[in-house]
Amino acid sequence: MNFKKLEIPNRFGHHLAARIDLPVDAKPLAYALFAHCFTCTKNLKAVGNINRALNRAGIAVLRFDFTGLGESEGDFSDTNFTTNVSDLIDAAGFLGDFYEAPKILIGHSLGGAAVLQAAARMESVRAVAIIGAPADAAHVLTHLTHVKDEIRTSGEAEVKLAGRPFRIKKQFIDNLESHQMAATIANLRRALMILHSPIDQTVGIENAGDIFMAAKHPKSFVSLDKADHLLSDSGDSEYAGTIIAAWAGKYIRLPAPESQRRDAPEGEVVARGGGAGYRTEILAVGHSMVADEPEEAGGTGRGPSPYDFLLAGLGACTSITLRMYADRKQLPLEGIEVRLNHRKIHADECSTCETGSGYLDEIKRDIRLEGPLEEKQRQRLVEIAKRCPVHRSLQGEVRIDTQLKE
Repeated sequence: MNFKKLEIPNRFGHHLAARIDLPVDAKPLAYALFAHCFTCTKNLKAVGNINRALNRAGIAVLRFDFTGLGESEGDFSDTNFTTNVSDLIDAAGFLGDFYEAPKILIGHSLGGAAVLQAAARMESVRAVAIIGAPADAAHVLTHLTHVKDEIRTSGEAEVKLAGRPFRIKKQFIDNLESHQMAATIANLRRALMILHSPIDQTVGIENAGDIFMAAKHPKSFVSLDKADHLLSDSGDSEYAGTIIAAWAGKYIRLPAPESQRRDAPEGEVVARGGGAGYRTEILAVGHSMVADEPEEAGGTGRGPSPYDFLLAGLGACTSITLRMYADRKQLPLEGIEVRLNHRKIHADECSTCETGSGYLDEIKRDIRLEGPLEEKQRQRLVEIAKRCPVHRSLQGEVRIDTQLKE
């Protein structure tokens, strides 16, 4: 993933640790702002997966740790829902000053309630997506019932949330109870997408129903079937990100894919790997793809391997070349199927190869031609397949000029 680490100064003098996740070519078409869940951080795996999906659509995403959480400065016990909202507004201002004001807000859990509250104070925002969000900010107090009386009596108490200790003060409870979300949702005046799991044990599905009923159109609901609250399964968060990216495109008026391709440098392919693992984001003349290695090779299997892409290029070139030839010669070719496999073989296994020692690459290509073709025409098409440009490149001398760029 292409990203930059940032520090955002908030209105209380604290520096918020942040990062901006960028498209592979670092040329965003729009910007989004992400608010993480209660006591979580920006580094939650699900957040990264969602942002990758948005990056593939050309959308950059700023994520940050709220005051007193993760790597951000400040004391968590002095924060509350109102300070979370103000952190969001300060982060949006930072985006506007140094990049471009956000057009999309995304919030997870209590972060979802915060973006609903903050959206009205951000003129640039056109679309709001919330994931597993409560209909009322005070919903958080259902997880503090065992210490609520102690907090009210003593003024504060230490609680364990997600296995970590946090100090909660009375002002935190009072602040949550002071917010009335229904009116805020009804007056949102932005496109709203609600994503929620029907089996969410932390924030029940009834919250999604209440938000949907309070909101005005345009509003949408997506069921995150079988997902838990934190979207621990990567498939759930990747699905959520893909859906948000496709939905938001309508409301922020992203350029059509055709215009994106025209703006890309002719023939340029950009591949960018992360700090760990083999997953690689690829932008091929405006088209976004993912490469990876299978699990048995240490990858996650989230995309084709480099050799799979090589075979795909040869297969596509074969099909396109045959189609061009058939159209030009007016042959009754109705369909083309190309199946390819790659393996390493020892040179002595190949009787027709010039290489006499070591290993070499063997690609097996099976072509199936559909239509009432004569045998002579079929054999001619096989000969044409061997002339496709990628085939010739693979069998010819290829010069690769490698340079290290700053």
